[in-house]
Amino acid sequence: MAEENRLSAFLKDRRKRLDPAAFGFSGRRRTPGLRREEVAARANISTTWYTWLEQGRGGPPSPRVLESLADALMLTDVEREHLFLVGVGRPPKAQPASSDGVTPRLQRFLDALTFNPATIVTPHWDVIAWNDAARVALTDYAALSKDERNVLYRMFLDPDTRAAQEDWEDIARFLVATFRAETARAGEDDRAAELRAELTGRSSEFAAMWADNDVRSTGEGIKRIRHPSAGPIAFEFSSFAVDGRPDLKLVAYTPADKADAEKLRHLCQGSKA
Repeated sequence: MAEENRLSAFLKDRRKRLDPAAFGFSGRRRTPGLRREEVAARANISTTWYTWLEQGRGGPPSPRVLESLADALMLTDVEREHLFLVGVGRPPKAQPASSDGVTPRLQRFLDALTFNPATIVTPHWDVIAWNDAARVALTDYAALSKDERNVLYRMFLDPDTRAAQEDWEDIARFLVATFRAETARAGEDDRAAELRAELTGRSSEFAAMWADNDVRSTGEGIKRIRHPSAGPIAFEFSSFAVDGRPDLKLVAYTPADKADAEKLRHLCQGSKA
């Protein structure tokens, strides 16, 4: 089926699912849902243009028009992404991560990983959620201000974080390269520009690494730390997309061997004593 027809079918289907009474529209109707002119008015576009979209005419709509239609049709995040895929052949720009953290369900999932540190991070490496294992093994994020809960900030500007890394330069280069790639994918915003400016101004090492123009995906790898009480601990880490939130990723850490697992178990149990 042609892309225009897929867009047409999706728009028609979602329009017919809406209850006119919920939007203050009254009167008898021959078909369910909103009328074309009502959707067009809600999206602030002409009825003729919207009709053409439903008829597969007039070429692909702009991202701005698709954003307006997504709001007008009350689309969910998944439906909004599908609208962009069938409309312009690519996902929409990621929505900004909530400053209030994650859903209670996702937090419960993090907490269930009793002996595996796990965090939820944005493309800027802002940590917006974590579990107790991450708190005791990596960083006590709860004790930090919102601005300080950034992995790049801590890696380049916090001496204790830097000293805890057995391979600081490799980790730092990895973070800078993923920051470049992921903020470009999500769309440049004020947060990315402000963070980059602050780090460039305060860290010559960040400035030099940024100038290298490296790009990487988070993917998976090895992280080795020097814990102040447990000593050296090695982790294997993996990153996972958060369903419905392309701007967020889950980073989970697994102890590299039995000795590391025992150290982590001791730390986590000790924190609850």
